[in-house]
Amino acid sequence: MFILKLILRNAFRHRLRAFLTITGVAIAITAFGLLHTLVGLWYLGVERSSATRLVTRNAISLTFSLPISYYDRIRQLPGVKSVAYGNWFGGIYIDEKHFFANEAFDLKGLLELYPEFVVPPEQRDALLRDRRGCLVGKKLADKYGWKIGDTITLKGTIFPGQWEFVLRAIYRGAEKSTEERVLFFHWDYLNETLRKTVPRRADQAGFYMIGINRPEQAAEVAGAVDALFSNSLAETRTETEKAFQLGFVAMTEAIMTAIQIVSYVVIVIIMVVAANTMAMTARERIAEYATMKVMGFKWHHIAGTVFGESLFIALLGGVAGVLLTFPAGQWIETELAQFFPAFQISTATILMQLAAALLIGIIAGLFPTWRGATIRIAEGLRRIG
Repeated sequence: MFILKLILRNAFRHRLRAFLTITGVAIAITAFGLLHTLVGLWYLGVERSSATRLVTRNAISLTFSLPISYYDRIRQLPGVKSVAYGNWFGGIYIDEKHFFANEAFDLKGLLELYPEFVVPPEQRDALLRDRRGCLVGKKLADKYGWKIGDTITLKGTIFPGQWEFVLRAIYRGAEKSTEERVLFFHWDYLNETLRKTVPRRADQAGFYMIGINRPEQAAEVAGAVDALFSNSLAETRTETEKAFQLGFVAMTEAIMTAIQIVSYVVIVIIMVVAANTMAMTARERIAEYATMKVMGFKWHHIAGTVFGESLFIALLGGVAGVLLTFPAGQWIETELAQFFPAFQISTATILMQLAAALLIGIIAGLFPTWRGATIRIAEGLRRIG
């Protein structure tokens, strides 16, 4: 008990120094947690991918389309439960600053394939009846104050022109991680317009989404789809939704690796700073440690005092850093809402933050502990200051 009291007294003997050290550790731990959460969210689309959904696209590239006639042939394959098709639209609302994902889709098939999109029955019926109707996520609708019946105008980029849609349904995610910032509209509306304006681009789908009965059928069905269209003018590549998402993530893998490295560098930097602070503190107290030995304290008492002080300061900063992570994450979720559906701090991240704080305390306290425990009484009493 005496050693614990001594640790607490020593930790706050120089209040400004202790405050600055704890603040530095807290900021580093907060940054560490946010960066790791950011990397985890980048892979969120992969994690929430369904094992019973496949994606079929042109074998050359996603930028090349597939004939809409493939739809009926895919549906007839064994193991296929449902099929939907769509095109990335890439329209702009107001200006580039207000960009959000928007796609032309077979909406009936979409709602069958994505049960995580929860739509009220009356809105679903109204959506399927209106050719110009669109489906919007709850967070996107809240952001722009859209209500059922509002007209939404997008400026086409891939498909030029001013495109008007009527908001007929707003979906909520079945889980917090479900993306709620997407606009979907009828593929038929896009196709009918293209038939009138650019006939050569009509009757083409950018991709097919395939629902299968069981996850273990994925490889078999994917192979059957690709074999069906082999040696055709538009050969296909079919893969699981997870593999499809990983293809996009792989494009930015170097950036994610860099972010992870930065998070570890932050910890190393604060570790050096904390070690320097503890070394300075130990040097100032050499005479005190020698006096303690004269009074009968053993080396392990002194080691426990010095090491305990280092751990206490580091863990105090670590706990403060964990607590700061939540409001910081909330701010990021609000400010970067168009990029991340939910900025959730996981339990694993919190444990990693506390482990990092513990490591900082251990490394920072090693040399001062060794120095204080091994100091000779005569040498210590000669030190001044």
